[in-house]
Amino acid sequence: MMTHAAYVLASYGVAAVTVLALVLWVWSDGRARRRELQALDAAGIRRRSAQAGDAP
Repeated sequence: MMTHAAYVLASYGVAAVTVLALVLWVWSDGRARRRELQALDAAGIRRRSAQAGDAP
């Protein structure tokens, strides 16, 4: 049978792995979206909210 300490440590371990996985997922997804935006920008596609004179 599991002791209380083992249960608590296992719970914290699962929570830490879950949070780490979510952080890595958000980070990698953000990088992918930035690459997509750079590709669109390089192709000359601009946001609708951007005015013609606002482009750098």
